Amino acid sequence: MLNRTALEALTQRPIPFLTSGWPWRGGVYLAASVVPGAAAALTGVAAVSGTSVTPALGVAAGLATLALSIPLVAPFERLRLRLVDAAPVPGAPGRRRREAGLAVVTVLAMWWIDLVMLAFTIGGPLVLVLSPVLQPDVTPFVGVLASAAGILLLPVAAYTITAWGGARGAMVRAMLAPQSSELSEVLRSRARLVDAFEMERRRIERDLHDGAQQRLVALSMTLGLARLDLPDDSGTGRLIGVAHDEAKQALAELRELIRGVHSQVLTDRGLRAAVDDVAGRSPVPVDVRLDVPGRLPAPVEVTAYYVVSEALANLAKHSRATRGTVAGRVERGTLIVEVRDDGVGGADPGKGTGLTGLADRLAVVGGRLSLSSPEGGPTLVRVEIPCS
Repeated sequence: MLNRTALEALTQRPIPFLTSGWPWRGGVYLAASVVPGAAAALTGVAAVSGTSVTPALGVAAGLATLALSIPLVAPFERLRLRLVDAAPVPGAPGRRRREAGLAVVTVLAMWWIDLVMLAFTIGGPLVLVLSPVLQPDVTPFVGVLASAAGILLLPVAAYTITAWGGARGAMVRAMLAPQSSELSEVLRSRARLVDAFEMERRRIERDLHDGAQQRLVALSMTLGLARLDLPDDSGTGRLIGVAHDEAKQALAELRELIRGVHSQVLTDRGLRAAVDDVAGRSPVPVDVRLDVPGRLPAPVEVTAYYVVSEALANLAKHSRATRGTVAGRVERGTLIVEVRDDGVGGADPGKGTGLTGLADRLAVVGGRLSLSSPEGGPTLVRVEIPCS
């Protein structure tokens, strides 16, 4: 999956989400709160032991134990954050102070909230499932009904655990590395670079279209006319024929290159026409169901187009599919595009499929990319791009 956080994983469809590792990772993340819980227990024991002598000694002993636990709890919190947030935590000014504050909050409050949430979320369904064993005096009908209710509540528990783990991880990230003005400027700079890159692509496409392509067209026409004036069985006629075929092949390759650099159809007619064009050139039959009202902002159309182009290229090269589908719609100001195929699945972003680069490009416009590709298929690439 390309989802980097537990909160992003919640946007998947129910079956892919429930069969993924995110609910388990959320559960392990919350269960790991026993470690700061042990630090809290030691702090409490030290405070109680000191209070048995004098209240002042109890306060001093408790604070000392808490201070000694901070160097252990803070790195542990940073380490276990990877379970629900795979993105690395950048450095921030005052790192030690932030980690100390996080450790104090965790030891004094958050650990028991995590464990209580985990116990109630998992304990409730388990008690219902085991009710025939825990309450042997209930009737078989009631026992089966309670067990069925417990089984039905397990998916709800998976969503609850993942949601709380993701929210807890987001809070930890915010405490360790709040988004600074420098980071905001970096994001804006990256967006400007993408815009400049797109403008350069359009310039190259225009130069190739108006320059090299026109010269090749003229050359092909000249060679064609010369070929008509020469006998086919002459040596010169055969050479002219070969040159004419090579010129036509070069023209076809140049046109394909121009489409790859920038889609003129996208600029002139919009996303729907551009997707129809790229789907029509796919060696695998592709159905297009794109319901887009009019033109969208240019960055949205360009990003969506290149995502679809890359997904269809992967479909043709790797999926062994017999058919694909591109569907899209706008919901609540967000463009949602889904590319499906009936292939063998097993797509891995780490094997050079280009999806990781697309995810980075989507991040510039505030979009998200999700991938579901179990072994045996099918494969689903889902894109969400804000239109504002």
